[in-house]
Amino acid sequence: MSSARPTTPRRVLSAVAWPYANGPRHIGHVAGFGVPSDVFSRYMRMAGHEVLMVSGTDEHGTPILVTADREGVSARDLADRNNAVIVRDLVDLGLSYDLFTRTTTGNHYRTVQEMFTTCLRNGYMVEETTQAAISPSTGRTLPDRYIEGTCPICGYPEARGDQCDNCGNQLDPTDLIDPRSKINGETPEFVDTQHYFLDLPALAGALGEWLDDREASGTWRPNVIKFSQNILKEIRPRAMTRDIDWGIPVPGWEGQPTKRLYVWFDAVIGYLAASIEWARRLGEPEKWREWWNDPEAVSYYFMGKDNIVFHSQIWPAEMLAYAGKGDKGGEPGVYGELNLPTEVVSSEYLTFGDAQFSTSRGHVIYVGDFLERYGPDPLRYYICAAGPETSDAAFTWADFVTRNNSELVAGWGNLVNRTATMIAKSFGEIPPRGDLEPVDEEILATVRGGFDSVGELVERHRLRAAVAEAMRVVGEVNKYLTVTEPYKMKDDSQRERLGTVLHVAAQCVTDCNTLLAPFLPHAANRVHTVLGGEGELIPMPVVEQVDELEPDNGAGLTSYPVITGDYSATPAWESRPVVPGTPVAKPTPVFRKLDPSVVEEELARFGG
Repeated sequence: MSSARPTTPRRVLSAVAWPYANGPRHIGHVAGFGVPSDVFSRYMRMAGHEVLMVSGTDEHGTPILVTADREGVSARDLADRNNAVIVRDLVDLGLSYDLFTRTTTGNHYRTVQEMFTTCLRNGYMVEETTQAAISPSTGRTLPDRYIEGTCPICGYPEARGDQCDNCGNQLDPTDLIDPRSKINGETPEFVDTQHYFLDLPALAGALGEWLDDREASGTWRPNVIKFSQNILKEIRPRAMTRDIDWGIPVPGWEGQPTKRLYVWFDAVIGYLAASIEWARRLGEPEKWREWWNDPEAVSYYFMGKDNIVFHSQIWPAEMLAYAGKGDKGGEPGVYGELNLPTEVVSSEYLTFGDAQFSTSRGHVIYVGDFLERYGPDPLRYYICAAGPETSDAAFTWADFVTRNNSELVAGWGNLVNRTATMIAKSFGEIPPRGDLEPVDEEILATVRGGFDSVGELVERHRLRAAVAEAMRVVGEVNKYLTVTEPYKMKDDSQRERLGTVLHVAAQCVTDCNTLLAPFLPHAANRVHTVLGGEGELIPMPVVEQVDELEPDNGAGLTSYPVITGDYSATPAWESRPVVPGTPVAKPTPVFRKLDPSVVEEELARFGG
């Protein structure tokens, strides 16, 4: 079996859901968009592809204003504060963005307004009179998602004003039975207002053809493709503007300061805007086109299941409208014909025991708090091994501690530690290899085979199976050391054999480290050091403070932090021969064993 998966290099866009900047993110959020996208992106770089991984903080919309009002700060101040927190958390988690930016930049404003203007010119933005929900106590427009009521289709009592999470149908607030504000429970008032609507029915045919093609590819998760096709059955125009003073101005309505583009219209365009910003900051302003205009490029969109509709319907519809591909025809704007998603990779929910994560109810574990107490490796491992890949998954502290101790520490950490300890004690360096016996050949072949089996699973977004396969290989190497018993080879006549076994073990640990690197990049660098490696094996993201590219366009920023990184030194997805003579010192543990008391401490912290 080969030591690396055969691959044809491609340009791969990793489009990662934009965390909303109304507060810090919790571990349920990063289980959906963060860790799965990073594992995939790191692997694809290692497999020889050109990856562009982009995202940023989503900062417009009424929820930001509601939170800002509650805290007595401006929307801008709230967005700035939470952007900084989210950036630091995602860097500490090791998410390898090429650019993580924000939706309040001049570049983003310009990109969104160009998309809107071209969709309007092509006839897919239609001005209509509709009804807006107003809070009687504040006079402020209530966003669709802040209105709840009974679904008129399936009777679900907690349907939202934009869609029903139970039956998946698109709704308007006026459709709800007994609508109420989620902010204070009051019944909203409905008043006439003018808005631009995206003419989704005129794009339904093109959307349906695209989704049928995606179903035929057999790559989409069944729940995602079926949900996406079902929502086409009841498709109708959708408002793309709002009565609000916090957001991107509507081209042509500049004299109406309380009209702004819908936050979900501008947020999904962020993938394109971030790619353009990345290219501009690189000094090659047209380079983004290699991922967006080249039909050979592929794109993967990562998110939680509550965002499927915006990525399998709204964003593709916007791109089709921009290209003039709907029933009304039209011509593309300056960005050209944009690539539709190759796959929408949606995860289910990570729950907090048997309850949903809820900031308002205190059912929440913030990413920053978790990393401060336990570091990134245990969280990344848990999400990969037990996360909500195709069904909801319950996080419990007992399961977290068990997996950390029995799998990370006793499995992978033990293999690294025992191998390095024996090499350090017996040779002080990686010994040369003598003649191989069948048992040696067998374990080397098993580990080499992992590059094919693990790689194929990651490519298919089956991270639970992929990390399980990598850990199975680790277990086989641990068995190899148990069978060969190098710790019993103390006679001089056995020294050559001892050297061979430890050389083989070092080779296996090195290769297993490569297999686990996309999942555990921080640990991969520590294991690299344990076996005498210098510098970083796996490049890590950094935070840079950058100047606004267009300070005069009205967005209001002057400078802001971004996540970026140079990932050109990413190692290849293949076996790398160890070098005899490389010094190996007595190691320190790669992972920290957690005391079982952690469970009770954390349960007490969260009120049981």
